[in-house]
Amino acid sequence: PNTKIIGGPDMFVDVGSMVNLSCVVGHTERPPSKVTWLHNGREISFRGPRNGVSVITEKAEETTIHLLMQGANGRDSGIYECVPSNAPKAQIKVHILRGMCS
Repeated sequence: PNTKIIGGPDMFVDVGSMVNLSCVVGHTERPPSKVTWLHNGREISFRGPRNGVSVITEKAEETTIHLLMQGANGRDSGIYECVPSNAPKAQIKVHILRGMCS
């Protein structure tokens, strides 16, 4: 089995933009029964204070799990990990860039 996050090892996102992390899990007998997303080592809560967070899962020959976060801000910077139940984890470092004032 293998796991990768598309666009890694670093992703750069403008403040206020959508963060779209796509984790691909392949070469497994069956799709993972669970995939956990971590931010700086802590499980991401979809009921927490951070609004605009959702997950979309596509199951096919490979399983792709999209973590979507609207309105990126500085607190969203850090290490994100995709942890499938039946494959190795993968990680990416997200950098939120503040726009330049002209």
